[in-house]
Amino acid sequence: MRYTLSLIGACALSLVAAVNAAQAEIPVVPAASLGLNQAQLDRIDALVKEEIEAKRLPGCVVAIGRTGGIGFLKAYGDRRIEPSQEEMTVDTVFDMASLTKPIATATSVMILVEQGKVRLRNPVAEYIPEFAQNGKENITVEDLLVHRGGLIPDNALGDYEDGEEKAWERLFALPTDRPGKQFVYSDVGFLTLGKIVERASGKNVAEFAAENIFKPLGMKDSGYTPSKELSQRAATTEKRNDEWMRGEVHDPRAYLLNGVAGHAGLFSTAADLAIYCDAFLRGASNKPSQELARGDDNKSAAHAVPPFVMSRATLAEMLRPRDVAGNSRALGWDNKSAYSTNRGELLSSRAVGHGGFTGTAMWIDPELDLFVIFLSNRVHPKGDGLVNPLAGRIGSVAAAAIDGPNPTSVAVAAKAAVEAKAEGAGDVRPALHAVEATKVAKTKRPQVLTGIDVLARDGFKQLAGRKVGLITNHTGLDRDGRRTIDLLANAPGVKLLAIFSPEHGIAGKLDHDGITDARDEATGLKIHSLYGETRKPTAEQLKGIDTIVFDIQDIGCRFYTYESTMTWAMEAAGEHGLKYVVLDRPNPIGGVAMEGPLADGGRESFVGCHTVPLRHGLTVGELATMYRAEREIDVDLEVIKAENWSRGDYWNATGLTWVNQSPNMRSLTEAILYPGMGVWETTNVSVGRGTDTPFELIGAPWIDGQKLAAELNAAGLPGVRFTPIEFTPSDSKFKEQKCGGVNVAITNQAEFNAVAVGLEMAATLRRLYPLDWQVKAADRLLINDEVYQAIVAGADRAELEALFADDLKEFGKRRQKFLLYGE
Repeated sequence: MRYTLSLIGACALSLVAAVNAAQAEIPVVPAASLGLNQAQLDRIDALVKEEIEAKRLPGCVVAIGRTGGIGFLKAYGDRRIEPSQEEMTVDTVFDMASLTKPIATATSVMILVEQGKVRLRNPVAEYIPEFAQNGKENITVEDLLVHRGGLIPDNALGDYEDGEEKAWERLFALPTDRPGKQFVYSDVGFLTLGKIVERASGKNVAEFAAENIFKPLGMKDSGYTPSKELSQRAATTEKRNDEWMRGEVHDPRAYLLNGVAGHAGLFSTAADLAIYCDAFLRGASNKPSQELARGDDNKSAAHAVPPFVMSRATLAEMLRPRDVAGNSRALGWDNKSAYSTNRGELLSSRAVGHGGFTGTAMWIDPELDLFVIFLSNRVHPKGDGLVNPLAGRIGSVAAAAIDGPNPTSVAVAAKAAVEAKAEGAGDVRPALHAVEATKVAKTKRPQVLTGIDVLARDGFKQLAGRKVGLITNHTGLDRDGRRTIDLLANAPGVKLLAIFSPEHGIAGKLDHDGITDARDEATGLKIHSLYGETRKPTAEQLKGIDTIVFDIQDIGCRFYTYESTMTWAMEAAGEHGLKYVVLDRPNPIGGVAMEGPLADGGRESFVGCHTVPLRHGLTVGELATMYRAEREIDVDLEVIKAENWSRGDYWNATGLTWVNQSPNMRSLTEAILYPGMGVWETTNVSVGRGTDTPFELIGAPWIDGQKLAAELNAAGLPGVRFTPIEFTPSDSKFKEQKCGGVNVAITNQAEFNAVAVGLEMAATLRRLYPLDWQVKAADRLLINDEVYQAIVAGADRAELEALFADDLKEFGKRRQKFLLYGE
């Protein structure tokens, strides 16, 4: 079945709903048969459509599955738009780019480890003697697999222009910098690993991977230097020597090595990668290799399931996470690091994955029994696409789609657990996610419902007979993705008269002041901007309205302006004798922790409308009840509570779909970091606006990233590591200027304190750069003169925290009577 959705311009978005099982060894089956919610997966269509329309990619293929089947397989857009247009198909062959590293190279290395031909702890020089130059004699195989060898990311292209022999001579002669002490993502390291495969096996990495990985698993369309037939259905990338690259490796160094290298060069399809993922999940789950036949009829053993290409013990070692200077890496795989922008927020701590420069990403989660494959040619035609954030969002949608156990996995894992115990598996830990899922299903936690979900479930009786003005934006959605605007417009007994939008506009995409009024296309209703000429509804705008309804997703930080919009509109409702209804939603960063200084009384503003800490741990409904009482607002307030949410839950425990609350609030990680990172963006530092990871980094042209990271790591803050980086924002502060700085990686969410990190940064910047860091504007969002003056005076973090410790404790008591949810 094929159907199309219209796109802006001439482009068309094609969706292939299913393929014949003959096209893929792993069968395409109904999502529900794998314990996946089809309606949740269907959200991916709109996410991809939006990115294609924004010209961040020409097209892509998405495959999502669990052990035994693919529950979602679709092709979108085009696989080439120049020199001629060609529609994307699910069997399109893609240049994997750096996905080569884990799938071909690292997997090959682990097979050689299992064969006793390579040891992870041994120096690389044992296999490549000429590598032991310039301080590299003690770098181990494992160091290269996790990018801690101290090697540079890439060497000069000129090193490859005199033939392969000279290229390898120059590569092995490269120096190192502090091996074992830092995380530096290095193609040089994986080029070297590819050569280790060749020296240890007598075959280059392409030959070895073909014989030991792709052929045994039945990955018939995977390999290096694809044939002419495969190249004809390959996605086009860029031009090289005025010719379009199609079936020719995009990476210039791999190209100069005749298309075969350890860091890049692999080509594959979604169907072949699904085979790899399925076998990987079976191996990680301690499953018997011949247990289950593929196909719709599980009772029919038409053919045996191929085992994974290494033993359970070897795979367990490959998956074991290593802390590399604050970055969590497995052998050849990413786990959670500065490069994890393509990782779904809702994946478990056991998930591993990787991305590729051409626009590819793949994540496998043994805990959830889930794989997510995203393949695009984002570099076509001009090399300027962007897909990592999209791939990460798709991963979150996929994880949230799990609404039950996978029957295939449950049956097999249960038997495997018995067999493993009988065999005395020792320290090899089976991933009994399916067995655990069965137990959970018996006491399955009820779905979290937001205020709009509860209102709709109750037939809108709370608004019966009301004439409504709705304050909302793109986050005003019910659990199934329906707009609150549309629900109220069609609700029986409710008359929706007007819409009001906050900062960033109704679609949440505008990042400037002076947002003008608009009109909603679906309902024809006027949208009054509350971030333009007025930030409070006027009498004229409220004419004919007797009830204001507020439904916007907040992030739990005092200076996020949606809270002020809610408060000022509540004041307007009181002034005009209107009822005020808040449709409550979970606080995405939890409702327990409270962090940072309180805003000074008498200094309230639109970026801090009340005397609460930077991180207050309250929902908008709880804030409304507090503000009404403490600000003495005379208004008829009703909060329609969320249901089944506990205070200790972060967003990733709710099962609700993440929607970017604003242009730069793109993930739960960024929301958690925001109270401590965003507070300093009024000063002369970049907090990552204009990059893929806003609020996950901080820097400036005058900052030495290594020096700053060393100081911050030495502070010993729990739940966080700092990695020195260089970045160039494409927009906002320091646009197109190279900045030094640090990436902030949360290593333990439960222990992490964002404001403590922010205060440590402030104290450190003041100490290291007293002249460069212009601290004067810091109090605009901090709104606490005592703490601000202490920062200026050079106080350390402990001294700063002591200044507001009593106030924070008192706030905890103060907020108690306004709490609507238990822990």
